[in-house]
Amino acid sequence: MTDTRTLEVDAVAPTAPAAPTSAAPTSPVIASPVIASPVPVGRRTTDGVEDTDLGRLLTAFRLMQMQHARVLHHESVARGLNATDSRFVFFLAAADGEGVTPKQSSEYLELSTGAMTSLIDRLEKRGHLERRPNPDDRRSILIHLTASGAAVAQQIGARYAAAFREVTTPEERQPLADALARLGDALERRSGLHAGASA
Repeated sequence: MTDTRTLEVDAVAPTAPAAPTSAAPTSPVIASPVIASPVPVGRRTTDGVEDTDLGRLLTAFRLMQMQHARVLHHESVARGLNATDSRFVFFLAAADGEGVTPKQSSEYLELSTGAMTSLIDRLEKRGHLERRPNPDDRRSILIHLTASGAAVAQQIGARYAAAFREVTTPEERQPLADALARLGDALERRSGLHAGASA
């Protein structure tokens, strides 16, 4: 497990997790820079709007991104995976047994066809997924999690579930889920990833 001590907003950035002792594949942890302190009263946020509450929200969000990246990296390496492998496992788990095509997978992970094929080969060799014929398209295949892959998704997901249980009440969870979904949609619209995105 990663360090579970509460991070103060003005704390020194935590050290990176220790390098794994095995030869497991690793990837650099991508995290937003730590913001030293909330936006002081009278200071503007990065979009030029004077809003102290929004500044605090942005700081909290960036700190959460950093912790998420650290946890995902640590939990992945502990299982001989890298963070992209784990993201793919979660993507397959969300398909709820329906399977996904390599094309859908590469679009989700923003990987080239070659990189996606290598990822599928690697996880198939480790027994975490399998290729099956696509009943709707004989030229295509569907990627499915195996029991081993589903266990990886469950084990890593349990870390996040425990954290949410620790900091939210049952009554708070649905409104928070709705807010996070709306935030995700807004980020997609404003990032250029969504057709017809506008600033």
